[in-house]
Amino acid sequence: MRVSRREALAVGAGMAVAAGAQASGATVPNGAVDVAVIGAGVFGAWTAWHLKNRGLTVRLLDQYGAGNALSSSGGESRVIRLSYGGDPLYSQLAREALGQWAALSQRQSRPILHRTGVLWFSPADDSYMANSLAWLRANGVAHETGDLAWLRGRFPQIAFRDGERGFVENDSGALIAGRGVQAVVADAQLAVEPVAAGPPRRSSDGAYEVGGIRANSLVYACGPWLPRLFPEVLEGRIVATRQEVYHFGSAPGDRRFAPPELPVWADFNAGDLVYGFPELEGQGFKLAFDRHGAEVDPDTQDRRVSPEGVAAARAYLAERFPGLGDAPLIHGRVCQYENSSNGDFLLDRLPGHERVWLVGGGSGHGFKHGPAVGLRVAAHVADAILPIEPRFALAGKARTQARTIY
Repeated sequence: MRVSRREALAVGAGMAVAAGAQASGATVPNGAVDVAVIGAGVFGAWTAWHLKNRGLTVRLLDQYGAGNALSSSGGESRVIRLSYGGDPLYSQLAREALGQWAALSQRQSRPILHRTGVLWFSPADDSYMANSLAWLRANGVAHETGDLAWLRGRFPQIAFRDGERGFVENDSGALIAGRGVQAVVADAQLAVEPVAAGPPRRSSDGAYEVGGIRANSLVYACGPWLPRLFPEVLEGRIVATRQEVYHFGSAPGDRRFAPPELPVWADFNAGDLVYGFPELEGQGFKLAFDRHGAEVDPDTQDRRVSPEGVAAARAYLAERFPGLGDAPLIHGRVCQYENSSNGDFLLDRLPGHERVWLVGGGSGHGFKHGPAVGLRVAAHVADAILPIEPRFALAGKARTQARTIY
């Protein structure tokens, strides 16, 4: 892997930081910290948070910083919802994560979690929606549901189609993304070290060295950079794709597109998903299509939204949100998903290394799960015999994209 002059300087800075930390006594007997977490996105930050709260010594590394604009965890906002077509794994993970996000948000001067609710709407016969609603009922999750007349009466700013139904998850909503990740790091009382880390090197005493830092265990939570670090294991199994989001401005004084009149929303139809956010924290009305774009390099992709994408967003607004049909585009953003073959996460050991963990495959829906994923990773680091969830195992990651998780 080619290392640039900038990366070499960053590694040198990381070595200097490491020396200072070792001089302070924040190490275990062999001169290594307990765990180094590589990647300060949402999975890495929450993993470090949980490890630190277990009393372990932790170093958190990231080549660009926590919640940076190049990462899959940067930007303005993410949906947090419990509905997953009745899938108990992700619904329960999201429920666990929601409580932890809420607790973190309460400790901040500005909220990380906005409980706007999440509105789902679809054709009445959509099985994903029916199964989601059944899970909410079975698990006692607060919600409201109704037919087309209910939707039109409750949300007149949306143009619903004949034959649609919907429901609202009352306590879900939106997470603030980049600032949220930074809040996790600060809450753990950690500093992100600017290290461009490479693959692990094992020392003769059994410790690992990465970016000039020694640790007894490593967690690689590098998002779309994972396959670059471990191509022989992950190439084709984790694929970064381009995703565009658009923010439109409503007319002055028009509150129809802000909470509480409008929640976070998701328009779902047999796997075709369009979603958006009401106006939050001055960012305008956000709209995105949950469709995998072109494969990209997270370091070099063009971060300008395309005219074709803006045109598609405007056409959707004209149909579904006619009050925003002529709204100005106030800004747009290009990020990326890091997709596993079917959308299941990756949480497994690097082959041949019992104490090196690979964590990723957020696949566009992972941000909300950060606290729950971090808790699982910390449990694995602490307990070597804890079984790995089969759906998160490396062995289940194919090299052909066939998405099943929405």
